[in-house]
Amino acid sequence: MALPPALIIGTGRYIWTSMWHLMMSRLAPRSSSGAYQRPKSEFRNWISSEAEICFPPVSGRYVLIVGEGCPWAHRTLVVRALKGLDEAIAVVKVLPNVNAGGWKFEAPYLGCTTLPELYQKAQPKYSGRSTVPMLWDSHTGAIVNNESADLIVMLNAQFNEWAQHSERDLYPENLRDQIDAWNDKIYATVNNGVYRCGFAQTQAAYEQACTELFQTLDELDQVLSAQRYVCGDRVTLADVRLFTTLFRFDAVYFGLFKCNLRQIQNYSNLGPYLRDLYQLPGVAATCSLEAVKNDYYGNLFPLNPGQIIPLGPDAGNFSLPHHREGL
Repeated sequence: MALPPALIIGTGRYIWTSMWHLMMSRLAPRSSSGAYQRPKSEFRNWISSEAEICFPPVSGRYVLIVGEGCPWAHRTLVVRALKGLDEAIAVVKVLPNVNAGGWKFEAPYLGCTTLPELYQKAQPKYSGRSTVPMLWDSHTGAIVNNESADLIVMLNAQFNEWAQHSERDLYPENLRDQIDAWNDKIYATVNNGVYRCGFAQTQAAYEQACTELFQTLDELDQVLSAQRYVCGDRVTLADVRLFTTLFRFDAVYFGLFKCNLRQIQNYSNLGPYLRDLYQLPGVAATCSLEAVKNDYYGNLFPLNPGQIIPLGPDAGNFSLPHHREGL
């Protein structure tokens, strides 16, 4: 005898909801209100020429471990490209592996096939999160830093001796207060805000995050109506940090993360601004929309159990004219 449909549906919902909360507890730790709480990075060493610092700036010594789909890792690739550090800083790529629940190297690296193995190699018995980006010291076999906010500051300033564009300062002294203020707001409501939407586990937590996200996007759109970049007439780290989220927004966050009040391409100024940044020399080469879609739709199983990857949007849209040269 077949089970009544209502019983099947009720049982299925109970099982899926229980499993969803179990998977989300590992993927996205939450507060008591169901709001996503991003764990802090654990390796925060610094590269400096100061004598007491054990990680001096040296060309060819450090390796960036990145995943192309990750917006936090993408920041480091953009700064590396804008500064012209291709020869000074090597890059090793990892891919998300849904079965392993973590990052896997494209090809074995230092005898490791997964990123957790490399973390263990540097620090035996390490039990924390094995995240990207990560800056690896090939001389000592140590992890320097795995916080993207730190890494882009270091890449901007500590390797100018080998940079092809050493004159390009993305964090100038006279703009630092302004850059820091925007970075704080953009991180809380946009960079992490999209994750607070997508990983929210209650309706109230989602609605708060979504409201704050679009309030900041609307504010940025207004600011960008009168100036070319977030802090004026030059590209800064504030633009870099915003760019990698905007690049993924229409393709991933709009649908998968329920950030669907407006698309970036439909904003009068944010849309052209995104294209402007994408078309800066070297930046487009750091961008892979297919890798982004494969990583998010293919590997965030709790959000997309069927792992169906959408065909759009058209990556060619990023190359359309932006008409922002006169600002």
